[in-house]
Amino acid sequence: MSKQEAGIPAVEERFEAVPVAGRIGAEVRGVRLSGDLDADTLAAIRGALLKHKVLFFRGQHHLDDAGQEAFARLLGEPVAHPTVPVKQGTNYLLELNSSAHGGRADSWHTDVTFVDAYPQASVLRAVVVPEAGGDTVWANAAAAYQDLPSELRELADRLWALHTNDYDYAAQRTRVSDESLRHHREVFTSTLYETEHPVVRVHPETGERSLLLGHFVKKIIGLSKADSDRLLSLLQSHVTRLENTVRWRWSAGDVVIWDNRATQHYAINDYGDRQRVVRRVTIAGDVPVGVDGRRSVTRRKEAVLPQRLDDSASASQSADKSA
Repeated sequence: MSKQEAGIPAVEERFEAVPVAGRIGAEVRGVRLSGDLDADTLAAIRGALLKHKVLFFRGQHHLDDAGQEAFARLLGEPVAHPTVPVKQGTNYLLELNSSAHGGRADSWHTDVTFVDAYPQASVLRAVVVPEAGGDTVWANAAAAYQDLPSELRELADRLWALHTNDYDYAAQRTRVSDESLRHHREVFTSTLYETEHPVVRVHPETGERSLLLGHFVKKIIGLSKADSDRLLSLLQSHVTRLENTVRWRWSAGDVVIWDNRATQHYAINDYGDRQRVVRRVTIAGDVPVGVDGRRSVTRRKEAVLPQRLDDSASASQSADKSA
Protein backbone atom coordinates (compact mmCIF):
# COMPACT_ATOMS: atom_id res chain seq x y z
CA MET A 1 0.00 0.00 0.00
CA SER A 2 1.36 3.45 -0.95
CA LYS A 3 1.50 6.36 1.46
CA GLN A 4 -1.23 8.10 -0.49
CA GLU A 5 -3.47 5.03 -0.22
CA ALA A 6 -2.80 4.97 3.52
CA GLY A 7 -3.94 8.58 3.81
CA ILE A 8 -0.47 10.03 4.48
CA PRO A 9 0.11 13.37 2.71
CA ALA A 10 2.36 13.05 -0.32
CA VAL A 11 4.55 15.85 1.02
CA GLU A 12 6.12 13.37 3.43
CA GLU A 13 7.75 11.58 0.49
CA ARG A 14 9.83 14.62 -0.43
CA PHE A 15 9.87 17.06 2.51
CA GLU A 16 12.79 16.58 4.87
CA ALA A 17 13.99 18.90 7.65
CA VAL A 18 17.51 17.91 8.71
CA PRO A 19 18.82 19.57 11.89
CA VAL A 20 21.94 21.67 11.36
CA ALA A 21 22.76 22.38 15.01
CA GLY A 22 21.64 20.83 18.28
CA ARG A 23 19.26 23.55 19.46
CA ILE A 24 18.33 25.59 16.41
CA GLY A 25 18.15 25.36 12.64
CA ALA A 26 17.27 22.75 10.03
CA GLU A 27 18.01 22.39 6.33
CA VAL A 28 14.87 21.67 4.35
CA ARG A 29 15.27 19.35 1.38
CA GLY A 30 12.92 18.36 -1.38
CA VAL A 31 11.09 21.67 -1.67
CA ARG A 32 11.09 24.18 -4.53
CA LEU A 33 9.87 27.45 -3.04
CA SER A 34 7.23 29.37 -4.99
CA GLY A 35 4.04 31.34 -4.57
CA ASP A 36 1.88 28.31 -5.39
CA LEU A 37 3.13 25.69 -2.94
CA ASP A 38 0.54 23.09 -2.03
CA ALA A 39 -1.15 23.25 1.37
CA ASP A 40 0.60 20.15 2.76
CA THR A 41 4.08 21.45 1.96
CA LEU A 42 3.25 24.87 3.37
CA ALA A 43 1.93 23.28 6.58
CA ALA A 44 5.12 21.22 6.85
CA ILE A 45 7.24 24.37 6.49
CA ARG A 46 5.22 26.16 9.16
CA GLY A 47 5.55 23.24 11.56
CA ALA A 48 9.28 22.91 10.98
CA LEU A 49 9.76 26.65 11.48
CA LEU A 50 8.07 26.57 14.87
CA LYS A 51 10.17 23.55 15.88
CA HIS A 52 13.59 24.56 14.52
CA LYS A 53 13.14 28.38 14.44
CA VAL A 54 15.40 28.77 11.39
CA LEU A 55 14.98 26.90 8.09
CA PHE A 56 17.61 26.77 5.33
CA PHE A 57 16.73 26.07 1.69
CA ARG A 58 19.63 25.45 -0.68
CA GLY A 59 19.67 26.18 -4.39
CA GLN A 60 16.50 28.21 -4.90
CA HIS A 61 18.01 29.87 -7.98
CA HIS A 62 14.66 30.06 -9.75
CA LEU A 63 13.37 32.68 -7.28
CA ASP A 64 13.56 36.31 -8.36
CA ASP A 65 12.30 39.31 -6.40
CA ALA A 66 8.69 38.76 -7.44
CA GLY A 67 8.90 35.05 -6.66
CA GLN A 68 10.32 35.76 -3.22
CA GLU A 69 7.49 38.16 -2.47
CA ALA A 70 4.90 35.69 -3.78
CA PHE A 71 6.24 32.93 -1.54
CA ALA A 72 6.37 35.27 1.47
CA ARG A 73 2.65 36.03 1.02
CA LEU A 74 1.89 32.37 1.76
CA LEU A 75 3.36 32.84 5.24
CA GLY A 76 1.34 35.94 6.10
CA GLU A 77 1.06 39.60 5.22
CA PRO A 78 4.36 41.02 3.91
CA VAL A 79 5.30 44.41 5.34
CA ALA A 80 7.86 46.96 4.22
CA HIS A 81 10.51 48.30 6.57
CA PRO A 82 9.05 51.25 8.52
CA THR A 83 11.85 53.67 7.58
CA VAL A 84 14.09 52.22 4.86
CA PRO A 85 12.73 52.40 1.26
CA VAL A 86 11.99 49.13 -0.52
CA LYS A 87 14.05 47.99 -3.50
CA GLN A 88 12.88 49.71 -6.67
CA GLY A 89 10.31 47.67 -8.56
CA THR A 90 9.20 45.67 -5.50
CA ASN A 91 6.47 46.08 -2.93
CA TYR A 92 8.14 44.93 0.27
CA LEU A 93 11.70 43.85 -0.45
CA LEU A 94 14.60 45.29 1.55
CA GLU A 95 18.02 44.93 -0.06
CA LEU A 96 21.13 44.68 2.12
CA ASN A 97 24.08 45.43 -0.12
CA SER A 98 27.54 45.57 1.45
CA SER A 99 28.60 48.10 -1.20
CA ALA A 100 25.78 50.48 -0.24
CA HIS A 101 24.95 52.36 2.93
CA GLY A 102 23.79 50.26 5.86
CA GLY A 103 24.34 46.95 4.10
CA ARG A 104 26.13 45.11 6.92
CA ALA A 105 23.95 43.98 9.82
CA ASP A 106 26.90 42.97 12.01
CA SER A 107 25.29 43.26 15.42
CA TRP A 108 23.02 40.88 17.36
CA HIS A 109 19.38 41.85 16.85
CA THR A 110 15.81 40.78 16.26
CA ASP A 111 14.32 42.55 13.25
CA VAL A 112 12.49 45.85 13.81
CA THR A 113 11.73 45.49 17.52
CA PHE A 114 11.52 49.28 17.83
CA VAL A 115 7.86 49.00 16.73
CA ASP A 116 5.17 47.20 18.71
CA ALA A 117 3.95 44.52 16.26
CA TYR A 118 7.39 43.75 14.83
CA PRO A 119 7.68 41.05 12.12
CA GLN A 120 6.84 37.47 13.01
CA ALA A 121 9.18 36.04 10.38
CA SER A 122 11.77 37.05 7.81
CA VAL A 123 12.52 35.48 4.41
CA LEU A 124 16.09 36.20 3.26
CA ARG A 125 17.50 35.32 -0.18
CA ALA A 126 21.18 35.39 -1.12
CA VAL A 127 21.87 37.10 -4.44
CA VAL A 128 25.63 37.75 -4.34
CA VAL A 129 27.95 36.15 -1.81
CA PRO A 130 31.71 36.55 -1.29
CA GLU A 131 33.99 33.59 -1.96
CA ALA A 132 34.77 33.45 1.74
CA GLY A 133 33.11 35.04 4.75
CA GLY A 134 29.73 36.71 5.07
CA ASP A 135 28.08 33.92 7.08
CA THR A 136 25.02 34.63 9.23
CA VAL A 137 24.52 33.29 12.76
CA TRP A 138 21.16 32.83 14.48
CA ALA A 139 20.54 32.34 18.20
CA ASN A 140 17.67 30.59 19.97
CA ALA A 141 16.19 33.10 22.43
CA ALA A 142 13.77 30.53 23.84
CA ALA A 143 16.54 28.09 24.75
CA ALA A 144 18.40 31.02 26.31
CA TYR A 145 15.44 31.72 28.59
CA GLN A 146 15.18 28.08 29.62
CA ASP A 147 18.90 28.04 30.48
CA LEU A 148 18.59 30.93 32.93
CA PRO A 149 18.82 30.04 36.64
CA SER A 150 15.33 30.05 38.13
CA GLU A 151 16.01 33.21 40.15
CA LEU A 152 17.13 35.07 37.02
CA ARG A 153 14.14 33.78 35.03
CA GLU A 154 11.79 35.11 37.70
CA LEU A 155 13.49 38.50 37.54
CA ALA A 156 13.43 38.58 33.73
CA ASP A 157 9.71 37.73 33.75
CA ARG A 158 9.01 41.05 35.50
CA LEU A 159 11.27 43.29 33.40
CA TRP A 160 10.33 45.63 30.57
CA ALA A 161 12.71 47.35 28.19
CA LEU A 162 12.63 50.36 25.90
CA HIS A 163 13.49 49.58 22.25
CA THR A 164 14.34 52.30 19.74
CA ASN A 165 15.83 52.75 16.28
CA ASP A 166 17.69 55.77 17.68
CA TYR A 167 20.41 53.58 19.17
CA ASP A 168 24.18 54.03 19.21
CA TYR A 169 24.89 52.61 15.75
CA ALA A 170 28.65 53.13 15.90
CA ALA A 171 29.05 51.58 19.35
CA GLN A 172 27.58 48.29 18.10
CA ARG A 173 30.26 47.88 15.40
CA THR A 174 34.04 47.78 15.19
CA ARG A 175 34.39 49.86 12.00
CA VAL A 176 31.83 52.39 10.76
CA SER A 177 32.33 54.88 7.93
CA ASP A 178 31.11 58.47 8.09
CA GLU A 179 28.84 57.68 5.12
CA SER A 180 27.22 54.79 6.98
CA LEU A 181 26.64 56.97 10.03
CA ARG A 182 25.04 59.67 7.91
CA HIS A 183 22.82 57.11 6.16
CA HIS A 184 21.76 55.75 9.55
CA ARG A 185 20.77 59.24 10.72
CA GLU A 186 19.04 60.37 7.55
CA VAL A 187 17.24 57.17 6.52
CA PHE A 188 17.06 54.59 9.30
CA THR A 189 16.05 57.19 11.91
CA SER A 190 13.96 59.37 9.56
CA THR A 191 11.11 58.44 11.88
CA LEU A 192 12.02 57.85 15.50
CA TYR A 193 10.32 55.02 17.37
CA GLU A 194 10.36 54.08 21.03
CA THR A 195 8.47 50.99 22.17
CA GLU A 196 8.19 49.25 25.51
CA HIS A 197 8.42 45.46 25.28
CA PRO A 198 8.51 42.76 27.94
CA VAL A 199 12.00 41.30 28.31
CA VAL A 200 10.28 37.91 28.19
CA ARG A 201 7.60 37.45 25.55
CA VAL A 202 5.21 34.52 25.24
CA HIS A 203 5.11 33.00 21.76
CA PRO A 204 1.53 33.22 20.41
CA GLU A 205 1.69 29.81 18.70
CA THR A 206 3.95 27.62 20.84
CA GLY A 207 3.51 29.25 24.24
CA GLU A 208 7.30 29.25 24.67
CA ARG A 209 8.90 32.07 26.60
CA SER A 210 11.89 33.79 25.01
CA LEU A 211 14.19 36.71 25.76
CA LEU A 212 13.31 39.78 23.70
CA LEU A 213 16.58 41.70 23.49
CA GLY A 214 19.12 42.75 20.82
CA HIS A 215 20.74 46.00 19.74
CA PHE A 216 17.50 48.02 19.59
CA VAL A 217 17.18 47.84 23.39
CA LYS A 218 18.02 51.20 24.95
CA LYS A 219 17.50 50.36 28.61
CA ILE A 220 15.55 48.32 31.11
CA ILE A 221 12.72 50.45 32.43
CA GLY A 222 13.03 51.49 36.06
CA LEU A 223 16.78 50.89 36.36
CA SER A 224 19.70 53.28 36.19
CA LYS A 225 21.74 53.18 32.99
CA ALA A 226 24.62 51.46 34.77
CA ASP A 227 22.42 48.75 36.29
CA SER A 228 20.48 48.37 33.04
CA ASP A 229 23.66 47.93 30.99
CA ARG A 230 25.02 45.26 33.33
CA LEU A 231 21.79 43.29 33.43
CA LEU A 232 21.26 43.51 29.68
CA SER A 233 24.79 42.28 29.07
CA LEU A 234 24.19 39.32 31.38
CA LEU A 235 20.91 38.32 29.75
CA GLN A 236 22.23 38.85 26.23
CA SER A 237 25.23 36.62 26.97
CA HIS A 238 22.84 33.73 27.57
CA VAL A 239 21.20 34.25 24.17
CA THR A 240 24.45 34.20 22.20
CA ARG A 241 26.11 31.24 23.93
CA LEU A 242 27.53 29.02 21.18
CA GLU A 243 25.29 26.16 22.28
CA ASN A 244 22.25 28.26 21.32
CA THR A 245 23.47 29.21 17.84
CA VAL A 246 23.63 27.97 14.27
CA ARG A 247 25.93 29.37 11.56
CA TRP A 248 25.11 29.27 7.85
CA ARG A 249 27.59 29.48 4.99
CA TRP A 250 25.69 31.13 2.16
CA SER A 251 25.65 30.21 -1.50
CA ALA A 252 23.88 32.34 -4.10
CA GLY A 253 20.29 31.13 -4.38
CA ASP A 254 19.95 30.06 -0.75
CA VAL A 255 16.82 31.14 1.12
CA VAL A 256 16.51 31.26 4.90
CA ILE A 257 13.33 31.73 6.92
CA TRP A 258 13.43 32.45 10.63
CA ASP A 259 10.93 32.93 13.43
CA ASN A 260 11.67 36.52 14.40
CA ARG A 261 9.69 36.10 17.62
CA ALA A 262 12.14 33.61 19.13
CA THR A 263 15.54 34.36 17.61
CA GLN A 264 18.31 36.89 17.15
CA HIS A 265 20.80 37.00 14.29
CA TYR A 266 24.15 38.49 13.30
CA ALA A 267 25.66 38.94 9.82
CA ILE A 268 29.40 38.39 10.15
CA ASN A 269 31.39 41.26 8.64
CA ASP A 270 34.59 39.42 7.72
CA TYR A 271 34.74 39.76 3.93
CA GLY A 272 36.42 43.14 3.50
CA ASP A 273 35.49 45.06 0.35
CA ARG A 274 34.01 42.04 -1.44
CA GLN A 275 30.35 42.34 -2.35
CA ARG A 276 27.51 40.66 -0.48
CA VAL A 277 23.87 41.20 -1.49
CA VAL A 278 20.89 39.66 0.28
CA ARG A 279 17.21 40.58 -0.03
CA ARG A 280 14.64 40.30 2.72
CA VAL A 281 10.88 40.21 3.01
CA THR A 282 9.33 40.40 6.47
CA ILE A 283 5.93 39.07 7.56
CA ALA A 284 3.61 41.16 9.72
CA GLY A 285 3.69 40.17 13.38
CA ASP A 286 1.55 40.51 16.46
CA VAL A 287 2.01 42.75 19.49
CA PRO A 288 4.07 40.81 22.07
CA VAL A 289 2.51 39.72 25.34
CA GLY A 290 4.53 39.39 28.53
CA VAL A 291 4.28 36.74 31.21
CA ASP A 292 1.85 38.96 33.13
CA GLY A 293 -0.44 39.34 30.12
CA ARG A 294 0.47 42.95 29.35
CA ARG A 295 1.03 43.93 25.73
CA SER A 296 3.85 46.00 24.25
CA VAL A 297 3.19 49.71 23.74
CA THR A 298 4.72 52.21 21.30
CA ARG A 299 5.57 55.36 23.25
CA ARG A 300 6.96 57.46 20.42
CA LYS A 301 6.60 57.72 16.66
CA GLU A 302 7.99 60.98 15.39
CA ALA A 303 9.08 62.00 11.90
CA VAL A 304 12.43 63.81 11.89
CA LEU A 305 13.07 66.64 9.45
CA PRO A 306 16.34 66.43 7.47
CA GLN A 307 17.64 69.72 8.85
CA ARG A 308 17.15 68.43 12.37
CA LEU A 309 19.32 65.46 11.53
CA ASP A 310 22.02 67.78 10.17
CA ASP A 311 21.75 70.01 13.23
CA SER A 312 22.05 66.95 15.45
CA ALA A 313 25.17 65.83 13.62
CA SER A 314 26.71 69.32 13.90
CA ALA A 315 25.92 69.47 17.57
CA SER A 316 27.49 66.07 18.11
CA GLN A 317 30.64 67.10 16.26
CA SER A 318 30.85 70.32 18.29
CA ALA A 319 30.47 68.35 21.49
CA ASP A 320 33.24 65.97 20.41
CA LYS A 321 35.55 68.90 19.69
CA SER A 322 34.81 70.60 22.99
CA ALA A 323 35.46 67.36 24.85
